[in-house]
Amino acid sequence: MEDISSPATLESGAGDPKHAARATRSAGRKMRSLLLDAASPLFRERGLSGTSITDIAAAANAFPSQITYYFRTKEALFVECACRDLLHLARATEQAALKARTPREYTCALAETVTASDSVAFFAEALTLTRRRQDLAPLVERTIERLHGEGARAYAGQVERHGWRSLRAPDESSRRFWAVAIGVILEGYAMGRSPEELCAEMLRMLGEQAKSAGETTRLRLVDDASDSNEEG
Repeated sequence: MEDISSPATLESGAGDPKHAARATRSAGRKMRSLLLDAASPLFRERGLSGTSITDIAAAANAFPSQITYYFRTKEALFVECACRDLLHLARATEQAALKARTPREYTCALAETVTASDSVAFFAEALTLTRRRQDLAPLVERTIERLHGEGARAYAGQVERHGWRSLRAPDESSRRFWAVAIGVILEGYAMGRSPEELCAEMLRMLGEQAKSAGETTRLRLVDDASDSNEEG
C-alpha cells in the first residue's frame, strides 16, 4: 500500500479536505450541466407538462433523485434551462454581429440571429411560469439584468471601435432591443410566423431599414447622412 505521505499522494492533493471539497463542487457543476443539457431539448420539444423527471434522468444517464437534489423541482429546472439558453443566444448574437461595419449591419445581424432560434420563446414560457411561482423569479431577474448588461457592453464596444454616434445610451439600446425581441417573437409564435417574418417585424419595430417586394423602405433606426455613422 502506498504511504499517504508519498510525493505522488501529496501532489494529487488526496486526503486534503479542501481538495475534496473542490472535487465535490466540480462534480456537482458537471452533473448540473449534464442535467441542463439533457433537459433543454426535451422541454423545447415537449413543453413542461409533457416532460417528466424520469425522461430527463434517462436522457442524462442520471437518477431522478439527482434532479430533485440539484434543482428541487421540475419547474425550477425548466426556468434555469430557459435562462441559460437565452444567455447562450445572447452570446451568439454578439458573435454574429462582430463583423458588422455599420449600425445597420449590426442590427440586422442581431435580429437575424435572435429570430432564427426558439430560445426567446422558450424564455417567454419561463416568464409566464414565474407569474405563479414567485420563488423562481429571482433567477429570471438576474438573467434579464445580465442580458442587458452584456448587451450594453457589447454595443458600447462596437460604438467605440467604429466611431459610431449613438442616439441612445448603450444600456437603453440593449433594453430596447431585447424588449422588442421578446414581444415580437412571442406574438409571432402565436400567429405562426416564420423566422424571416419575425426578423422583418423586428427590424420594422426597431426602425431599421427594411426591404419589401424588392423595394427599399426607409424605416429609420440610424439617423445618419452617410448611412453608417449613427444608431438608435
